[in-house]
Amino acid sequence: MRRLVAAPVALLFVLTLAGCGNSKSSSSSKDTSETTTSLASSTTEAAPLTSTPTDKIPEIGNATDLTKAPSVSPGAAPPPTELQFKDLVAGNGAVAKSTDTVNVQYYGANYADGKEFDSTWTRGGQPTSFPLNGVIKGFSLAITGMKVGSRRVVVIPPDLGYGANGSPPAVGPNETLVFVIDLVGIQ
Repeated sequence: MRRLVAAPVALLFVLTLAGCGNSKSSSSSKDTSETTTSLASSTTEAAPLTSTPTDKIPEIGNATDLTKAPSVSPGAAPPPTELQFKDLVAGNGAVAKSTDTVNVQYYGANYADGKEFDSTWTRGGQPTSFPLNGVIKGFSLAITGMKVGSRRVVVIPPDLGYGANGSPPAVGPNETLVFVIDLVGIQ
């Protein structure tokens, strides 16, 4: 099964990009306090994301039920060119920092068709742990600033994901990704 840790070539590509400095609600019950946010792809620091409106977040099934695996609908064309996220469930625990090792439950899908390419839910349903500096840049940026107990959907453009190389066979070149992330804990 696929993990979020990029292959050495893809990781080198993402690190090279970082060095260059280069919505719709989907839950069955809308919460007007939900925040929709975006971050320009050129940002290289893993700081908490800031809020801006966006309409490029796909519909999410089981959006607010942390006991159930989410699902992702296809996104609207064209895909966004900025990292975008929306908090589906607001947690009240500790806040993740870019240097933390986190424990998460996640569901990853292709933006264009909503097809799952990786998920802890289908690999036994147990959360997984990893350091935020050991995953693709967009995933790290999305979790930084998130509170334990939260569920967040994030859309990751290729330059903050697996880039031109992709991560075959599950992620093709220049694919925009969608993750639904539950922050379970911080180590």
